[in-house]
Amino acid sequence: MKPLLLPSIPLVLAMLPLAFSAGAAEKVAVSLGTATPGGGFPVYGQAFADTINELEATLEVKPQTTKGSTENVPLLEAGRIDLGLVQGEAAMEALNGIGRPPADLRILAAMYATPGMFVVRADSAYRTIDDLKGKPVAFGAKGSGLVILARYVLDGLGIDRDKDFEAIFLDKAGDGPEMVMSGKAAALWGAGIGWPGFTAVAKGPAGGRFIVPDAEAITRIQAKHPFLKTLTVPAGTYQGQPAPIVSVGSWSFVLARPTLSDDIAYKLARALHKGEGAIAKRLAQASETTAANTAAAAPKRALIHPGVLRYLNEIGLAQ
Repeated sequence: MKPLLLPSIPLVLAMLPLAFSAGAAEKVAVSLGTATPGGGFPVYGQAFADTINELEATLEVKPQTTKGSTENVPLLEAGRIDLGLVQGEAAMEALNGIGRPPADLRILAAMYATPGMFVVRADSAYRTIDDLKGKPVAFGAKGSGLVILARYVLDGLGIDRDKDFEAIFLDKAGDGPEMVMSGKAAALWGAGIGWPGFTAVAKGPAGGRFIVPDAEAITRIQAKHPFLKTLTVPAGTYQGQPAPIVSVGSWSFVLARPTLSDDIAYKLARALHKGEGAIAKRLAQASETTAANTAAAAPKRALIHPGVLRYLNEIGLAQ
């Protein structure tokens, strides 16, 4: 039997860097700003990250907790995060320079539509928005874009969010449902399909009932704020909700810093498109995160990241 020939120690040492570089495959880390625990953004952010990380071997999306939309925008502008989840009205104000200079940010993807609603305990006497005036209402976490949505919706009705209610602004979005269920707050404001705060109250001991503007009120709101769209929450979305709910709201977006490379944005868009079924299985409202919705929901084509546009063009959606 021939003796086993082993490589020399110098040769082994010389090969080590090659072995490590090949094995590590050096994934590019992509940071994603979400929001405070207990709200919809951290849940969505995890589904977003898991889907892309499963389908794109060269990237690793890493969600991180933030104060929400109003913090994600300046973090993106400063280049401290690569991507950020931003609620529709917060995105609209930032991109259009309302109350601030216009933000130089780009749309990576449309997340989901966010029809705004109040939820109250089902055994309460509250039936209309006017019934809630003067009552303690939890409007969400301080940095949440949902707080901005509430301001626009109520302003369209001639109601001041901060003066006409005992407005409560939370440190953590997850604190809101317990306040309603315990009676510390008459109502919780939120938005969207599968929103955790609504789910928690609807499944609570007393159940939940949703309060939205009626048809005449929606007309008034849209006359003053036409960017708010009529949106529907399908029947059965929440426990004890037998009929569809119609309200107003807008699309939330995954925004990117403008210096995010076209190649990374392209890969993110491609993975999201391939993973549309996978992300929908992970989270119901993420079924609206589609390439088609991104192309349709962007206010202007120029606001979509060039790398995403390149991918949308390849699949025939960037017209």
